[in-house]
Amino acid sequence: MLLKKLVEIESPTGSEHEIKDFVRDFLESNGYSVVEGQYFISTKSKSELIVSTHLDTTPVKAPFSTDGVYAYGTGVCDAKASVAAILEAAERGVDFTIAFFCDEEEGGKGSKEFAEKWSYGSMAVVMEPTDLKIASRHYGNLDLTVEVKGVQSHGSYPEMGVNAIEKAFEMISELKKHFKVTPLKIAGGSDDYVIPDYCMVKLDVLIEPETKLEEALKEIEFLSNYGKYEVSNAYEGFISKEVAGFLERAMRAAGLEVEHTVMPSWTDALNLKDRYDVVVWGPGELHLCHTVRERVRLADVERARDVLLKLSEMFK
Repeated sequence: MLLKKLVEIESPTGSEHEIKDFVRDFLESNGYSVVEGQYFISTKSKSELIVSTHLDTTPVKAPFSTDGVYAYGTGVCDAKASVAAILEAAERGVDFTIAFFCDEEEGGKGSKEFAEKWSYGSMAVVMEPTDLKIASRHYGNLDLTVEVKGVQSHGSYPEMGVNAIEKAFEMISELKKHFKVTPLKIAGGSDDYVIPDYCMVKLDVLIEPETKLEEALKEIEFLSNYGKYEVSNAYEGFISKEVAGFLERAMRAAGLEVEHTVMPSWTDALNLKDRYDVVVWGPGELHLCHTVRERVRLADVERARDVLLKLSEMFK
């Protein structure tokens, strides 16, 4: 099974060399000319369509296994099911550009390098787990760190101080009135019996696809009332255009029902959106990714392959 081979090549971010070699050899053995950058590998093509996914995974939490219906294990869904679907389609011959990226789980270096260097195409399908629903709307996001300041006092006199941890909870509650927010890390307080005067919070903030990044940054200016804050990796979202229609037609031609969804997570599409009309789509359930419960339905890998073959027919 190709998927098993791919998953058993461990490729946590920064260690993609072995799987990159495997993909290159696979493509070349099937007659494709390959272009390789430092953080990406692609087929040599002037097609208007690019189909891509990423090769790296989170650190391994669970080995590969299967019960005949699902495959399980780190990377099986995010995104090696998509890698397998693309390679299986490539075995049968496709005319679009195939691209594989490194570093998606960290800084997105592969898709960034590709967008800077690749000269062809106007549309891109970025394969990520969407349960084969078309993510034609993609949230923007920003990484946010807030250092909340308080005032110390003896633990038996909370009213004489300002509790930075309580203030951080208040800040998160206020932020959630404006955005979809996920606290990812919180640190503060001590073993001393004292009201904490410092609390650091890291948050993932999602921005509606229709909202401009400039507007979102202005909306969080109130955070200065709570302490020092820092924004990093800020991206504006987008709404797919013509490419989503091609994908809809390919899904129907492959006998699949068409459903749309929204992508709530950072993906390589955010590095490609300024160069291409992009849509996100692929097999697997995103909410299980990065966990020991990661899985993918084997039949959905085959369905994804068949949709790619239909897409290829449209771009001959």
